[in-house]
Amino acid sequence: MNSGLMHLKILLPFKVFAEVEGVKRIVLETAQGSYGLLPHRLDCTAALVPGILCYETEAGEEFFLAVDEGVVAKAGMEVLVSVRHAIGGGELGQLKEAVEEEFLRLGEQEQALRTTLAKLESDFMRRLVEFHKQR
Repeated sequence: MNSGLMHLKILLPFKVFAEVEGVKRIVLETAQGSYGLLPHRLDCTAALVPGILCYETEAGEEFFLAVDEGVVAKAGMEVLVSVRHAIGGGELGQLKEAVEEEFLRLGEQEQALRTTLAKLESDFMRRLVEFHKQR
């Protein structure tokens, strides 16, 4: 491997999503817009917004990942990306479909969680009122 290339590590809360050697360039999405990283760029950190992360390998292949919000830190040739969710895909079209499916699934889970929390809150309030009436 060429020592002038970066090492990319993408971390999720409970696992390493990807670890890639020999990365020539990385493009990420921040609140201020797209942000590019090259091997000899100064060390930096940035907050990421949900979007597409693109990286190019030593072989000239481009890879695209959909990532949730998180942070990126570049120190020397090491680049760490820490996000809540990530979805990999070969082509942008496939990635778009995977993201839509994943967000739909997460949306359904979130709705079920909100319903359960609302039931717990209403039950708690009902019991609290009953408790005060008994006093």
